[in-house]
Amino acid sequence: MTTVSASGEDIVPEITRTILTFDQLDGWAADDHQAALDVFLETCGDMDAPDWRALCAAARDQTNARAFFELFFRPVLIEDGAPGLFTGYFEPELDGALTPDDRHRYPLYQMPPEAKEGVFLSRREIEEGEHLKNRGLEIAWVDDPVELFFLQVQGSGRIRLPGGDALRVGYAGGNGHPYRSIGMELVRRGVYQAHQVSAQVIRNWVARNPVEGLDLLLHNPSFVFFRVVSHVPANRGPLGAMNRSVTPMRTIAVDPAHTPLGAPVWIEKAGAGPLHRLMVAQDTGSAIKGAQRADIFFGTGSEAGRAAGQLKDEGRMVVLMPIQRAYAMLDEVTE
Repeated sequence: MTTVSASGEDIVPEITRTILTFDQLDGWAADDHQAALDVFLETCGDMDAPDWRALCAAARDQTNARAFFELFFRPVLIEDGAPGLFTGYFEPELDGALTPDDRHRYPLYQMPPEAKEGVFLSRREIEEGEHLKNRGLEIAWVDDPVELFFLQVQGSGRIRLPGGDALRVGYAGGNGHPYRSIGMELVRRGVYQAHQVSAQVIRNWVARNPVEGLDLLLHNPSFVFFRVVSHVPANRGPLGAMNRSVTPMRTIAVDPAHTPLGAPVWIEKAGAGPLHRLMVAQDTGSAIKGAQRADIFFGTGSEAGRAAGQLKDEGRMVVLMPIQRAYAMLDEVTE
């Protein structure tokens, strides 16, 4: 995370990298390493570097997952001075229709061509204006503007259609505006303290204050456009940043500036329901910034959403790197 000095100049944090042993990973021996290896195999074939591709090929023939990770990887603790923070995300399910009616009035938009050229209209300008209307950009209409807002935050989801069918949508791009937390805006206004804010708390507050609540959503200028995802089976997770299905409780979203996409990552989450588990970095998020920042994927639907929305815990994450790459990273720090 970059901070700003008193003179207004950006202060780039110092990055430190420390190679650990597997004995220093709390709970390592008790994990289901085969489950982690199966998830690693979902995306490792898309990693371009020769060392990662070699490990991916070797992983397909393994009969002892724990031995594989311990033999070919080294745990690297990457820090930038900020404390570790884990949050959760999920795939929402919304009620919607392919044509608007009295109930389904809030559209999901495809990305207009002009939005690809740079910074586009803000959320308020899009939702209060006419620029996107009547252009055939609507994918579907849903019945709840708050759930649509959280669908944009999550970046993907499923729309339940009349008759029992479902439509899966994925992230197509944004309007180029920075993400602003409406939870933190409620804190700034003195409505809640920081530790009280969760997705469900925000939903409840907007429901109790419908006019002011809908205006609160417009405080976040970032706006997400969608695309139809028709090639992912209903029993698989949504597509992550690597364009492969993500796996509940084994996929995390990370900051790719510090953690390579596709890399195994050991997490030690404190707080309620401590979690010590080998995950795979298969996704990213606009709010996920920093070397010790991760978002845990909880699954699809309202139950997963409740669990994900309650998570905001400290801890640490340790990236498993190919051996030569791990030691080369240490050389980069000392040079």
